[in-house]
Amino acid sequence: MFQNTVNPLLKNNHPQNGFLLILKKCKTIKQFKEIHAYFLKSDLPPLSIARLFSISVSNANLFSHARLIFKNLIHRNTFIYNTMIRGFVQSHSPVTAIFCYLEMLNFGLVANNYTFPPLIKACSAQVLPYSKLIGDLVHAHVIKFGFPKDPFVVTTLIELYSSVGDMGTARRLFDGIPKRDVVLWTAMIDGYGKMGDVNEARVLFDEMPERNVISWSAMMAAYSRVSDFKEVLSLFREMQETGVRPNDSVLVSVLTACANLGAFAQGLWIHSYVKHNNLDSNTILATAITDMYAKCGCVEAALSVFEGIKSKDVGAWNAMISGVAMNSDARKSLELFNRMCMDKAQPNETTFIAILTACTHAGLVDEGLTLFDQMSALYKLKPRLEHYACVVDLLARAGKLEEAEKFIDERIGGFSEGDANVWGALLGACRTYGNVEVGNRVWRKLAGLGVADCGTYMILYNMYKESGWDLEANHALKKIREMGMKKKPGCSLIEVDGVVDEFIASDISHPQAREIFDIVHSLFKLVNLESL
Repeated sequence: MFQNTVNPLLKNNHPQNGFLLILKKCKTIKQFKEIHAYFLKSDLPPLSIARLFSISVSNANLFSHARLIFKNLIHRNTFIYNTMIRGFVQSHSPVTAIFCYLEMLNFGLVANNYTFPPLIKACSAQVLPYSKLIGDLVHAHVIKFGFPKDPFVVTTLIELYSSVGDMGTARRLFDGIPKRDVVLWTAMIDGYGKMGDVNEARVLFDEMPERNVISWSAMMAAYSRVSDFKEVLSLFREMQETGVRPNDSVLVSVLTACANLGAFAQGLWIHSYVKHNNLDSNTILATAITDMYAKCGCVEAALSVFEGIKSKDVGAWNAMISGVAMNSDARKSLELFNRMCMDKAQPNETTFIAILTACTHAGLVDEGLTLFDQMSALYKLKPRLEHYACVVDLLARAGKLEEAEKFIDERIGGFSEGDANVWGALLGACRTYGNVEVGNRVWRKLAGLGVADCGTYMILYNMYKESGWDLEANHALKKIREMGMKKKPGCSLIEVDGVVDEFIASDISHPQAREIFDIVHSLFKLVNLESL
């Protein structure tokens, strides 16, 4: 049927124009092969094969056929090689892309400024061994072929060095470009953001001569990575004042901030904006909205958005399972997990952290242990430290302290330096259940790791004090004083008119601190009067 459209198009148009029209209509490998066959029989100019090849490389379904075309091409030029290198990178074959480049050089062809961006992206791929070393060699070729100041090439180099943690080289490249466009600035900001250096990223962001929505998105993502969600919302308000329309990435960052701050009103506005602009079919956005509602305690709204997602990926299932668990409905979490498996969605490591946490808070020990065993036996997922920690917490909260200690020794191989938080949680359970014997053993192991955390010492002090071990309690208190340890002050957040304010214990830096204290004092007096 598709073949019937070939001849009329070519008859009614210039052959080359008709050929391009047919290529644009091509959707399947069968159709593409028909066009390719027609091309081989026709007397079309050599440029046509380059366009045919370029289209086949850009289409994931046609890439295998593109490789066959490439293999059988007798006359290849730099454009053909550039296209093939780009295709290998897009199909997640970075090593093959680099070998393709070497083959191009062996044929005596000269690289140009279109060669290097995809080639550098190949070096950025995490699956590529020795990516930093190979990236340095490609950088040397960039200089050799005369493109050290090309903004597109330099932008990709900055992304490469950012991906391997070499921000020093990235910055030198950035500083060496006299005329920087918004893409170059944004690449540098994103690089600092991925390294967690939000201060340097913000300095550059404030210096930018112009910003686009991707620049705003990169800066918000940087703050989100270091959990400075209040600054994410502040930046979003600033962006709105400039009239820049948010993209999907910005909306996801803002929804994540709303979820973590409990900024329900702001999150509700974002959901309304998403619906008004017909963006609710975006699975990532819908997942972020689901997560926001769940973390703000609106489980029914979260479920409503979740059920509206047509193609639920593992991220959507994880958000809903953990959201329901967070709101103390472990049975619903288990029900969702079973639905997920019936839906043939493959659970991942995050899924099991969510479902094990749900079992922990509901005291469903048997269910939790069964799921942990199924993780590797049934779902072929190797448990990580976080999963072992969930099981320890599950047993400890249920008062099964000896079992938790045995699980640590037999399944995890005892204690190690990076696991102090897990064992601190077990010590807390020992205090809750007044089991000083197990608590002492846990503490000795923690002490052997050189743990000097104020919270851990306070748990130890309270455990001894509540069990009547005054001598040991005083010794723990003396240690706290000697080491000058201080407990991290508590804080609370409140959202008013879309603005989130943070209040820290004993902090009087808020501009309206005096008025707030006066009102709180008045409320205490009023409560005392009513109780008389």
